[in-house]
Amino acid sequence: MTVQHFSGLIEQKGSGALIRLPFDPDAVWGTKDRHHITGAVNGCAIRGPLGVDGQGHFLALTPAWRRNNRWAADVPVEVELRAEGPQIAELADDITAALEAEPDALAFFQGLATFYRKGFLRWIDATKRKPALRAERIAEMIRLLKAGEKQRK
Repeated sequence: MTVQHFSGLIEQKGSGALIRLPFDPDAVWGTKDRHHITGAVNGCAIRGPLGVDGQGHFLALTPAWRRNNRWAADVPVEVELRAEGPQIAELADDITAALEAEPDALAFFQGLATFYRKGFLRWIDATKRKPALRAERIAEMIRLLKAGEKQRK
């Protein structure tokens, strides 16, 4: 998985703040509606979705996060970010093939938070000794993703 390291600056934005990204997450981690990341800012753990506006992608910092880490606006920081959760390149071949065959399902899967992606994958991986059931579950996952469902009911 590609880890991005860069120097940034905390910018005030309303009651919160942000750090602009000097790279395009779509180019690094693949095109997605929303990028969920994990990493660190000056060694302090951070995770969540990236934001995007007319100036590009950014990492939002809530007032509580800044207060807990004692950082004000205009402070230079060192940032390390990586895409969170299972990515398409890390999936089993049969799951990857099924997702790539259905672009709508793939796009929805890539936009899901890690919790939902892992839920589908655990459900499928529970069938490793039953190939027919595994294929059925993969097909069901594709159907649900195409319908815009985040999880099984």
